[in-house]
Amino acid sequence: MATQDRHRPDRQRGFVGFVVGDVTYAVSIANVREIVNPSPLTELPHAPHAVAGVLDHRGEVVPIVDLRARFGLSPGASRRTKWILIEVEGRSVGLTVDRVTGVFGVSDELRPPPALGPGDEARGIVGVAPHGGGLVFVLDVGRFDVLTHSLRPDALLAMRSRAGGEA
Repeated sequence: MATQDRHRPDRQRGFVGFVVGDVTYAVSIANVREIVNPSPLTELPHAPHAVAGVLDHRGEVVPIVDLRARFGLSPGASRRTKWILIEVEGRSVGLTVDRVTGVFGVSDELRPPPALGPGDEARGIVGVAPHGGGLVFVLDVGRFDVLTHSLRPDALLAMRSRAGGEA
């Protein structure tokens, strides 16, 4: 039994790595449902700018968040572009990434994310892991509000009042 346990990934320390722009990120494997190839989306009016649209995936309507847009990068897609479908607080969300680098584990604790000043919370980085000769920034999908682009509650209220309470 010990031999089998040694080869079983630790879901607390296992990550799915991916690249957006020139930076390598990861999410906990415990949050990942599956990785799929992009397919046609249905665009939604008045959606946050990073939400590319929604996908009907196995009978579930899943919002797809373009992480290039979310991180302020110019649009770009290639044949290596993938969607990582994750679970966030009981709902499914898809993340568009430039490419998936693979599943990996870390043996040490995550290093704390760098303090960069205003916007640290909006970046949603829970920690940094050394991997493959570089650094991987681990996203905390529970704290990373991909659907509202990390708008402050007062900004959401202002949007609702401008829209007549329907935002």
